Amino acid sequence: MDRIILLCMVSTCLSAVHTQKFLFSPKWGPIGYKEREEHGDGTAMDEIIKANEFQASRIIDGTTSLREGDIAVSAGRRNKVCFARSCLWSKSVDGHVYVAYRLSPEYSEMETKLIKKGMENIEEGTCVRFVPRTHQRDYIDIQPKSGCWSYLGARGGRQTVSLQSPDCLQVGVISHEFMHALGFVHEQSRFDRDNYVTIMWPSIWRDRLRNFEKFKTDNLDLPYDYGSIMHFGMYAYSQDGEPTIVPKNSKNIKLGQASTLSHIDKLKINRLYKCGTKDDY
Repeated sequence: MDRIILLCMVSTCLSAVHTQKFLFSPKWGPIGYKEREEHGDGTAMDEIIKANEFQASRIIDGTTSLREGDIAVSAGRRNKVCFARSCLWSKSVDGHVYVAYRLSPEYSEMETKLIKKGMENIEEGTCVRFVPRTHQRDYIDIQPKSGCWSYLGARGGRQTVSLQSPDCLQVGVISHEFMHALGFVHEQSRFDRDNYVTIMWPSIWRDRLRNFEKFKTDNLDLPYDYGSIMHFGMYAYSQDGEPTIVPKNSKNIKLGQASTLSHIDKLKINRLYKCGTKDDY
């Protein structure tokens, strides 16, 4: 009898090992995440998907859930539609947009430097400036909660940006979440996206189809930006290892960015916040 029990225990352990290898294998990986070695450089959104699918629930708490993988939406509260020109942070008389922030003391010195580098990514070439909170009523509260996520646009008062350590502490991921906080949705959510990319619906996990919805956004008279840091990667939420987003003009176009804002991303910020009179701010 003892031998039978021992054999059953060994069998169970082996099954668990095989299951773990299956779940984390490069072929399958976390839902929607493909190993960089397999498909070249990943994107900021690839890393967000990787962190959020395995580390974070789509339900942040009893009242808040994630839309499109990393945009926090509160239930029971009338959510403003923050696409483009609404829900903006205030612009100062000196022409800059100062976004106050409070940084959790749980972050190490190195982690703090990475977060500030993500801020500098946005500040360079735009009128946005991130400043430590002193007395400001509206501010972002940067916390190492579960996963990488942000609310969309300025909500008023304190609003959380979650940058889990270490999974979300990559410069591109940090900049991506701050772009959401400034009011920007994912690039492939543009209402005119079907003119530029094809969504391969059969390859998307069925319970993630809503992450590919379109919205009536203000495109700010700027061209579709395949290389935006806000664009999903080509294999986002793939259930079979095949692309879920394919550029219409050329399959050689790279979707998304790993670490930096594109030139058009910076133009978006300046146009949305009406900074200066020139596009080369």
